[in-house]
Amino acid sequence: MSGDDWRQAMEFAARFRSRSFNNTLLIWAQHLEAYEQGRVPTPTPTWVAGFQDWKKMGRWAEAGGGYEIRSPVRVRFATATPKDPASWRRLMKGEKPRPGEVVQRRVVNVVPAHVWDVSRTHGAELPELPSPKLLEGEAPAGLWEGLATQVESLGYEVLRMPDSDAIRGANGMTDYETRQVLVRTDMDPAAQVKTLAHELGHVRLHGPNQEEARQHRGIGEVEAESVALMIAAAHGMDTSDYTIPYVAGWAANVDGKDPVQVIRDTGEKVRRTATEVLGELDTIQLGNGNPVSLRIDAPERAGHEHSEPERAPDRTPLPERELRRVQAVPGRGL
Repeated sequence: MSGDDWRQAMEFAARFRSRSFNNTLLIWAQHLEAYEQGRVPTPTPTWVAGFQDWKKMGRWAEAGGGYEIRSPVRVRFATATPKDPASWRRLMKGEKPRPGEVVQRRVVNVVPAHVWDVSRTHGAELPELPSPKLLEGEAPAGLWEGLATQVESLGYEVLRMPDSDAIRGANGMTDYETRQVLVRTDMDPAAQVKTLAHELGHVRLHGPNQEEARQHRGIGEVEAESVALMIAAAHGMDTSDYTIPYVAGWAANVDGKDPVQVIRDTGEKVRRTATEVLGELDTIQLGNGNPVSLRIDAPERAGHEHSEPERAPDRTPLPERELRRVQAVPGRGL
């Protein structure tokens, strides 16, 4: 219910961003309960994967040690006229599309599934994922440039202002009419990057065409700040000074909607946006919750029925870097 609880949830979601926001919270709650019962050594999980995925990596999951989440069931639909919603037909198992048809996978159901934290598995050693190391006030290498490039790709100009007086006393602002993003430069590099990430959140989520988002400024600020928080957390930056308004207050201000549903929808929107931003950055980031040995071609996207046309999976190899062999032991962070 509090802003600090929301900040912690966003920081946790940044480390498990391949999962939906709901599943992130399910993993968080069940692992914390296991910790309080003395069944796991740390209050926060590290790497999480399903039974078969751990088996592929030569590790075995402990019986009864899994966390129940919700797994989307996707089936194939085909049509020769994609713009006609009524023309899509479901393909049965093994059925091939007709010549000229486009195929999409859509979520038709959600079923229980289980995942295990690495501390509840045993077996082969796992390679360690490189982690960014930052000094106080320092920005991750390449992060400003990467975020600025994304802002510019959306048709906005990034301008550095000398101080807050030049932008109405704010750290940064987005002008939708002039299509400019302004950031003050009399702050340390980490604060400048955080501000640019916040404004990128506004650009992606709250443009002139996003009428509903612009009607609820409180939620818009929560969304933009939460996107920035997740981007920072994924780069190992300190997020303790991020300020999120009281959650119960902004969620209750949306007429005709249940505050709990508003919070869930906002969390998923933030996770999806931050994950897209992070995926376009060429920076050293913390892991997404999957063991580095595990390749998952498409992040879990529970609840989104309309997907892109089916195509061959992306088999881009992991970046070539020297990996140290370490034993996965309780307490090791991401």
